[in-house]
Amino acid sequence: MDVLLNRNKSKFKVKKLLIILFWLVLWEVADRVVNNRIILCGPISIISSLINQITKSDFLSICGASFVRIALGFLLSFALGFLLAIAAYKFKLLKEFLEPVMTMLKTVPMVSFVIMLLIWVGNQALTIYLSFLIVLPMIYTNMLAGLESVDKEMLEMAEVFNMSSWRKLMYIYRPAFMPFLLSSCKISLGISWKSGIMAEVIGTPKPSIGREMYAAKSYLQTADLFAWTIVVIILSLAFELIFMFVLSRMAKPMGKFVGKE
Repeated sequence: MDVLLNRNKSKFKVKKLLIILFWLVLWEVADRVVNNRIILCGPISIISSLINQITKSDFLSICGASFVRIALGFLLSFALGFLLAIAAYKFKLLKEFLEPVMTMLKTVPMVSFVIMLLIWVGNQALTIYLSFLIVLPMIYTNMLAGLESVDKEMLEMAEVFNMSSWRKLMYIYRPAFMPFLLSSCKISLGISWKSGIMAEVIGTPKPSIGREMYAAKSYLQTADLFAWTIVVIILSLAFELIFMFVLSRMAKPMGKFVGKE
């Protein structure tokens, strides 16, 4: 049975690889037919451009600067959204006061935030603030929904058995809000990178990936634009994998009670 399952998995992986290869070959053929590197660049020219960017002396500083800005914006929004949701769950009046603010943050167009933030904080801090403002309402809303989904009967039972606040958090609240938090982080991580890079393209802080993408657009270097896009995808996936791994470890059920009454 295990051998059959492994064989099916291998077939699925080979099939997936062949499909990707098909599209890459088709892309390269289309590039040769069009024969205009401004309009379309094939995988070979993009890989060549990517290698060229990687070998430059300032490549790591450019990637590092963008990574730090976007990661900082996301982590700040995660921390504040988490804490505000707990506070709003405990104090209903605070929830009512925060509701219009979160609604505004969710509905205001991203470009409006960019323009306002350029005036208020300048281009160097633009990426951090934009990532923060875009992600904050998503974390807050989902975390609050998770807390509000807690079974009231479980809480009543915890009170009857005089369960400590720490145990209630770990064994009643945590299993309820973690699926909501994981789901919101999965979505918001991607959005933070999209909004962050967009902010860099508009604000062109130095050094940054967005600045390099803007330069590639200005000089009609389509291959460079695709190469930097690949870099963004790799950095985004790396950050997502690390963060989601840590968060999913925190979501794992515990086998025994923690703390003292």
